[in-house]
Amino acid sequence: MIHLFIDTSLWLDLAKRRDGQRWIVPLRVFHFQSRLRLLVPQLVVDEFERNRPRAEAAVTAAVAERFRLLRKDLHDWAGAGRQEWLAEMAYHVPLVSSSSLQNFAEIADLLRSGARLEVTGAEHRRVVERGLSKSAPLHRNKNSVADALLIELYHSQLAAVTDDSDLLGFATCNFEDFSEPNGDRRRPHSDLAPLFNPAASRYIYDVDGLENALADWFGADFHEIADEADTLHEEPRTLVEILGAEKEYFDKIWYVRSSILDEKIERGESKPIGRDLEDQRNAARGAIEDRYGRENLGPWDDWTWGFVHGKLSALRWVLGSEWDFLDT
Repeated sequence: MIHLFIDTSLWLDLAKRRDGQRWIVPLRVFHFQSRLRLLVPQLVVDEFERNRPRAEAAVTAAVAERFRLLRKDLHDWAGAGRQEWLAEMAYHVPLVSSSSLQNFAEIADLLRSGARLEVTGAEHRRVVERGLSKSAPLHRNKNSVADALLIELYHSQLAAVTDDSDLLGFATCNFEDFSEPNGDRRRPHSDLAPLFNPAASRYIYDVDGLENALADWFGADFHEIADEADTLHEEPRTLVEILGAEKEYFDKIWYVRSSILDEKIERGESKPIGRDLEDQRNAARGAIEDRYGRENLGPWDDWTWGFVHGKLSALRWVLGSEWDFLDT
């Protein structure tokens, strides 16, 4: 079993990355498969939730700034299609901002489902000893008690391992408190070095270190899942695509409804329409047949007829209409 301890700094870094799904998805899959045990101190949960609003705001602001600069370039340099591009952008900004926060929600779910670690008197005593001896992460003129509690919780997990096949990892981006000072950040501080060895306990620095560790532990399985997470990322539909789909289902529903009206007129259930209106309607139906093909215009069974209406309803809802607005 792999036991992985990720501190708040690395969770937040993963959450803020546009490519964060590359690591979040494999962590979730291996955790679900019981091949990976996520070690989650309550301290990390609390710190993540405390920092989450500020981090989410920073991500949203970064997205908005990128669009602001692009909008300015379009305004200054674009030609006749400028207004259409600006409308597309105005539609896409909230969608991209919302999707950029997906990482935060998924990490919060992982933290809730992980193995909860609670601080005991043993960890508190060892933290006091570190403070008195000024051992890392209490070696700087900074209040790093929370970080000291994290490393001592990891220490306790390491001491509790009884199966020689178990592997542990401590992952962080906090090089100032945990890494070798003024040296290779991928190596732990000398005060913490006794907790790590290549065979059973691994010090993991930054996202690159996490990728290397997951690749070593899970091999091709990790690469396959990570690559799928990269390729399966779905971009939001553009406004042009949504408007095009809305028109398609509007046309198809109108076409079938006009055929239903013809049947009602033939049965005497509805009054005949005027010649001019009849000519206009026939021309519109001919144009729809040319556009979509007669074979794609019904008639449909009740289920498909309802399904087509559902598509139009969903598209119109996205564009701002009420759910039940199905007028044609």
